[in-house]
Amino acid sequence: MSKRKVAVIIVAAGRGARAGQSAGPKQYRRIGGRTVLERSISAFADVTDLAAGLVVVIHPEDRDPFAAATSGFAAPVATVPGGATRQGSVLCGLEALEAFSPDIVLIHDAARPFVDGATIARVIDGIGDETGAIPATAVSDTLKRATQAGHIDDTVDRESLFAAQTPQGFPYRAILAAHRAAAAAGLGAFTDDAAIAEWAGLAVRLVEGSPENLKLTRNEDIIRADRILRGEAAMIDVRTGNGYDVHQLVDGDHVTLCGVSIPHDQTLLGHSDADVCLHALTDALLATCGAGDIGTHFPPSDEQWRGAASHIFVRRAVEIVRENGGRIANADITLICEAPKVAPHREAMRQTVAEMTGLDLFRVSVKATTNETIGFVGRREGIAALATVSVIYGEAR
Repeated sequence: MSKRKVAVIIVAAGRGARAGQSAGPKQYRRIGGRTVLERSISAFADVTDLAAGLVVVIHPEDRDPFAAATSGFAAPVATVPGGATRQGSVLCGLEALEAFSPDIVLIHDAARPFVDGATIARVIDGIGDETGAIPATAVSDTLKRATQAGHIDDTVDRESLFAAQTPQGFPYRAILAAHRAAAAAGLGAFTDDAAIAEWAGLAVRLVEGSPENLKLTRNEDIIRADRILRGEAAMIDVRTGNGYDVHQLVDGDHVTLCGVSIPHDQTLLGHSDADVCLHALTDALLATCGAGDIGTHFPPSDEQWRGAASHIFVRRAVEIVRENGGRIANADITLICEAPKVAPHREAMRQTVAEMTGLDLFRVSVKATTNETIGFVGRREGIAALATVSVIYGEAR
């Protein structure tokens, strides 16, 4: 570490609205048994005197949670009330450090609790007498510039683009003067301290950042960080839904199964086209997100569904699954009937189901079995169908 006198400002005055305010500001949320803020402060324990050379900028309403979060430190941690913006809060922190009179200052976001000592050391070593330094990582994703309507205008060249991290380090007097000048000029839209330094003419160099130095922005980030620190693997939320339907056979000339019309000396009796396969499939899909059953959405008392093609029901169930964040993984349908023979029509039936559900053909199974002449199915009084689907809804909560 450098022998220069180092000070640290940790910005922790935000409300963290994107992380869900009902759980409180994100810097006081616990990950792996410790608060986010406590982990951020601890990262700088070897850099400066936590009792004198480090100041945490907090919201005036957060004194109690701050005291609880820092109760484990041997000495009290200095605080200063923040401003209306992050930029204003940093200036408050810089002003509070004047009595300490540091040579250089590191400015860090409390929401980056995974910063490591190597990254901090690189930033300190990169700070010159008239030069700041920030950690950054090269942008690896393809970037698009788009209109507000969501249409792409062009692709941005990422060759010279970097994602900035914190801590950002500067000669103390230079960055204090830059912040004061920006405030005096009424400029308050800078997104980080390096931008203020650049505006004020202070050179800033990039040093190697760390992919682990993540910023916790949304509630999902905090949940994932907690699981990682606790050594818990994220559980993928895969749900299985089952559906069953049966319809009576009466005299006729065809049956409709999986949307395919099959010549037969009987037909299925029902309010719609009585496609037992698609009715079972509809129920199975709705079951994966607790959305009721086919009768909930298409009641037989409603005349608009009389004689309706059952693919309408399946397509609406697919929409409901997707509206709830689901991605259908597979569909398996079993027909129970003595006749007609399903094998000659199996591929057409699979193709139809695949088209309705948006699945690849290898993810759709249609098979049939008899009831060995037992019961109403064995007596050819009706046809039954079972359907099972798997739907992925992301990580479990």
